[in-house]
Amino acid sequence: MLRVVLREAGRLGLGLLGALLLAAAMAALAAPRAGDGVLAFLIAWGGVLGAMLHLDFGHSAISGIGVLDELGGHLPLTLGLVAEGFVMALAVGVPVGFLFGAGPARRAAAPLVQFVSAAPIFCAGLALIYLAVDILRWPVPVGSGENAGLELMPGSTAEFAAMALPVLMVGLAGAAAAQLALRRAAAQTVQASWRIQLRRMGLSAWDIESAYVIPDVLGGLLASLGEVMLALLSAAAVTEWVFNYAGAADLFVKSVALRDWSIAAAILFVFAALTMAAHFVGACLAFLFADPGESR
Repeated sequence: MLRVVLREAGRLGLGLLGALLLAAAMAALAAPRAGDGVLAFLIAWGGVLGAMLHLDFGHSAISGIGVLDELGGHLPLTLGLVAEGFVMALAVGVPVGFLFGAGPARRAAAPLVQFVSAAPIFCAGLALIYLAVDILRWPVPVGSGENAGLELMPGSTAEFAAMALPVLMVGLAGAAAAQLALRRAAAQTVQASWRIQLRRMGLSAWDIESAYVIPDVLGGLLASLGEVMLALLSAAAVTEWVFNYAGAADLFVKSVALRDWSIAAAILFVFAALTMAAHFVGACLAFLFADPGESR
């Protein structure tokens, strides 16, 4: 176990270093003379990288506010959406993944799963808004760009109505990624040679499923935790755009459009760090659900 943790920690460290180098290169685009040639850009890159190592991420070229202050005002909303969406992703994706991972159900549901997975997340969001407003007669408040009306910990019916659809959008995107990982792991488990060997040893189908198959499939889900996090962050960006909420994902898109590279670089680094950290945690936990053919 220690060897696995150290190996994954090394990968995490290298990944964070690469993300930091990329973020510094993006932020260097805002340097005054960065466009004067390759040498000028490399000098600017080195200066920005040194400043980032001292936790100096610069200031926004649009508002003049410090990057860390901008993140402090926008990042909590995105992290809240991702956290609550992650809970919903597990609550929906795990049962659906196990259901569609079974043999007959997997074959019957494959076309439906492919159709749903191919639909853009903003289409799902617009469909949810239409369902809420025109069919359920449920008012859907849309933010003013300053996170107005969105409380991720609702204390009233109005606050719950404001946060339900954004969290549902993010959660369904994460659930799609989770069930896809479960179906992929289940498909590999069905073809595993150790299942036949266990049957020959006299174990019942229930014993094999409960003691070997389910842990192996859950290990496959944990190993794909980085993919689930990436799906949640991507869905958060779309959700903030659809509902006009000023979170970090929405700020990243606007910063790139306005060439505010210091802000965009910092958000890119944070999102990359979250994705790689999720992969690190998932890979370490997946070792506890090691392949029965190897660990038993």
